[in-house]
Amino acid sequence: MDRRRSLAAAIFALLAVLLATEAESASFKIVNHCRRTIWPGILSGANSAPLTPTGFPLRSGQSRTLTAPAGWSGRLWARTLCSLNSTTGRFACVTGDCGSGKVECVGGAEPPATLAEFTLNGADGLDFYDVSLVDGYNLPVLVVPKGGTRGGCSPTGCLVDLNGACPRALKVVAGRGGRRGVACKSACEAFGDPMYCCSEAYATPDTCQPSAYSLFFKRACPRAYSYAYDDKTSTFTCASPDYDIIFCPAPYTSQKLLGIRKQPGVLPLVNKSMMYLGR
Repeated sequence: MDRRRSLAAAIFALLAVLLATEAESASFKIVNHCRRTIWPGILSGANSAPLTPTGFPLRSGQSRTLTAPAGWSGRLWARTLCSLNSTTGRFACVTGDCGSGKVECVGGAEPPATLAEFTLNGADGLDFYDVSLVDGYNLPVLVVPKGGTRGGCSPTGCLVDLNGACPRALKVVAGRGGRRGVACKSACEAFGDPMYCCSEAYATPDTCQPSAYSLFFKRACPRAYSYAYDDKTSTFTCASPDYDIIFCPAPYTSQKLLGIRKQPGVLPLVNKSMMYLGR
């Protein structure tokens, strides 16, 4: 009898852990509002279980929802202009490629790519999330937390198409004659200078300062990370939300529409003077 009770208690304890873990999981609804198909890619952190799938096609107007376990960390991005080589069978993308040769990824995005980054259930039970242009830019993206219980829970992202306005030294081009801007490199990627990479003698917040190139990104997208130490205006927190991750969102600035909570000194999602650059 005691052995049966012990077994039953162990089963109930295991179920309780499983239910608690499920309750703390978060959903990522990935939405494609771009005019063309994109191929989202996902990279989980070193100590996080990989999400499944790690890459997939998403046609214009489609969405797909994935579930991330409690404590998950990682990044999501969109690959563009992808194709399958009929001779080699290798899958490749012009921007955001992950080097796997397949639709699913086994590594991170090749710069330049706009990144949505997450650490779930971190310090004080808060999620930490941001949109980063530190590795460059390829598509507009908006991250909207839904149903959070604590923290600012503000949307963040870059709503502007920067590919057309990208400085010549950073611009990635494709298409006939190589004239159409399809991505915008970071200065670090373009020049490899430690001053732009926040490395070597510039590896601290005091020595690595914004450059004219990072300010191009920051002025267009005030909430997005523009260089490595751009933390104060670019990292956001929320407790236990789900997330909408929208690629190519309309450049809305309405706080009511986006459900932005009232916070002192909150930054706009987009610089209105740059809203239609590259369109």
